[in-house]
Amino acid sequence: MKFKLLLLTVFIVFSSCKNESTSKIKVETQTKSTFKYAKGFNVSYFDNYKILEIKNPWPKADKIYKYALVEKSALATITFNKDEFDGIITIPIEKIVVTSTTHIPALELLNVETSLVGFPERDYISSEKTRLRIDNGFIRELGKNEGINTEVLLDLNPDVVIGYGIDGNNKTFETIKKSNIPVIYNGDWVETSALAKAEWIKFFGVLYNKEKQADSIFNTIEKNYNEAKQLALKTTHRPTILVGAMHKDIWYLPNGTSPEAQFLKDANINYLWSETTGSGSLSLNFETVFTKALHADIWLSPSYYTSLEALEKASEHYTKFDAFQNKNIYTFSTTTGETGGVLYYELGTARPDLVLKDIIKICHPELLENYKPYFFKPLK
Repeated sequence: MKFKLLLLTVFIVFSSCKNESTSKIKVETQTKSTFKYAKGFNVSYFDNYKILEIKNPWPKADKIYKYALVEKSALATITFNKDEFDGIITIPIEKIVVTSTTHIPALELLNVETSLVGFPERDYISSEKTRLRIDNGFIRELGKNEGINTEVLLDLNPDVVIGYGIDGNNKTFETIKKSNIPVIYNGDWVETSALAKAEWIKFFGVLYNKEKQADSIFNTIEKNYNEAKQLALKTTHRPTILVGAMHKDIWYLPNGTSPEAQFLKDANINYLWSETTGSGSLSLNFETVFTKALHADIWLSPSYYTSLEALEKASEHYTKFDAFQNKNIYTFSTTTGETGGVLYYELGTARPDLVLKDIIKICHPELLENYKPYFFKPLK
């Protein structure tokens, strides 16, 4: 009898401890996102929320920015330690402010452009769809990116501001954050390949609960890019290419490991500085460029110059290049929106497949007979 009583006591104590332990442990399901090219952000998925981490918003950033993204229906049931996060954001986003034209295409591709309520320096926006919303008064002017009109922004009261910067010293963003409006730094521009930059559409997919749509859109862009790359390999002719122009007696060109040079490699053309490496642009004097590129077949992206006359007026030295004399110079600077914004700066990051096709059409026109370049036009 005593033995049975002892067993019963042990069982009760054990059961009591087990139940108490179970009641204190909350089991959560967690999965992590994986991206094929982009390295600047991570997403972890839990039962009722997501954790977004921005790892490299600018070169040599020494902090990982962390945001809790919580469904509106679950907001009252979850408690976070605010000190652990740089922002707690209700999703899906209903009102957003972005600060770079490169953010506009992602909103439009995901069909959430109606959530955009403010933008600094709206004249830089080229998209006809978004310009129409500006004309109809749906998108407020916020001044300059370095000095956003915080009074207007606070009146708009967006769910989030998507910012960018070369470092973390933007005082305007700090003011916005102190007003309890989260600021997320978008680091797409820091990525080291064109497809990695384009994959940041998935960043916006996370904010709007449109991950599947973002995946599908990116997969199509990637497929188009790789098909164009394979098409370029069918030719053995590789024209020589000069890029850029002088600024204050220094000629700036992309180094051979840059995303810009990767376009030229994937287009199967001979970029004259393809063997160079490093971060940032090459800075060369005129004589060095002239000696190497005098007989280059094609000249791409001659800085901001929009005509042969403008190039000649800037420097008679430009007229000595074969590409100038043969009128084989192509620029994206003349393809603009109605208020002067350059379309390439807005859409080129999101659609590298179009950029690559443009370059292939210029350098290997026989491979894309019916294709009309989207960004690049001959310098007139």
